[in-house]
Order: sequence, then C-alpha cells, then structure tokens
Amino acid sequence: MSMNILVAGATGKTGRQLVQALIDQGHQPTALVRESSDTSALPGGAKLRQGDLTDLPAGVCEGMDAVVFAAGSGGSTGPEMTDKVDREGAQRLVDLARAAGVSRFVMLSSVGADQANPEGKLAHYLKAKHAADEHLKASGLTYAILRPVALTDDGRSDDVILGEDVDKSAEASRADVAHVLAEAVTTGRYDGQALNLQSA
Repeated sequence: MSMNILVAGATGKTGRQLVQALIDQGHQPTALVRESSDTSALPGGAKLRQGDLTDLPAGVCEGMDAVVFAAGSGGSTGPEMTDKVDREGAQRLVDLARAAGVSRFVMLSSVGADQANPEGKLAHYLKAKHAADEHLKASGLTYAILRPVALTDDGRSDDVILGEDVDKSAEASRADVAHVLAEAVTTGRYDGQALNLQSA
C-alpha cells in the first residue's frame, strides 16, 4: 500500500537518497522545505510542502501517513540553531504529527544521543538530539529512532549492523542510512526501538 510520507531534511545528502528510495518503492514522499531551500536536486517524484523547522505551521503534517525527521542544523551553525532545529524543531514536528494522527514517526538521530549528559565537542548537539528522541518516545506515537555512527558519502554496502553490536568508531554510508530509514518508515520493522547503525 502506497504511503504519504513527509520528509524533513529532504534536500540534504541523506534526505535526497531517502526520498528516491521511497519513490522507488511506490510511496509518495513530500519534502518539507523552507522558502529558500534549493530543491533542484530533489528526485522528480517528490511533492513539496513549505515549512521552516524553526517556525513550523500547524497543519504541516495533515494528510500524512508517516513522518521522517532527517534534518539537521549542520556542522557550521552555532548552539542556538542546533537548539532551534535539532531539539525544538524536531519536538514540534513530533507534536504536529501526533495532532494530525500520523501512524509512524521515524527519527534520524546520532550515535551517543542515548546519553543525557554527553561530553566532548559534540555534547551540545547530542543533548539536543537526546531531548528530541526522548520527546518522541514519550509522545505516544509509533516510532523508530536510528542513531548512525560517523557518516560517509559511500554507496550501499553489503549489509548494515544495528543495535548493540555497532562499533561506535566505525562509519555508516548515507546510502545505507537512507535505506534503513525507508525500511523503518514503510514496514514498521523497527517500531518502538532506538538502534545504533553502521555499515558492515
């Protein structure tokens, strides 16, 4: 059965591959884009819906069967934008998905986001991701949370490793992450789980 799936972060490197995977599987992805977003690299079958994660309109999830949050404030932005996008934007999207009766919400998180008080140079980012993940878990929505290790632009690998066996110092290709995100949102295979992910 074809699903209508809203993708936040659809114009990013992982998001574009996710959108293509959903189209290839016969689903209808809708890219959540800002007015200033460059949509030229999006696959042709994607619909567009305007919405800025720092100020989401109330009806942004209406008509959607599922939502994927694959967005990020980016490595060059400061703590304030990290909070606005990765924490508050994600949390509001969760709330709007619940209000719209969405059946499943899949969160692209990060390895280390299971810690409430992480340390190191990514601590602020990981705290924001942790808060978003916990908000999703408490929302009552059917959810899956994927936490990949360091991302690369490599293609699909032969396999992925999920869960406790992941080497946190390993790498995950964006192609693999997109594939697992598509699987998570369309099949429900990972419902109710928060899983680390690496390419094998």
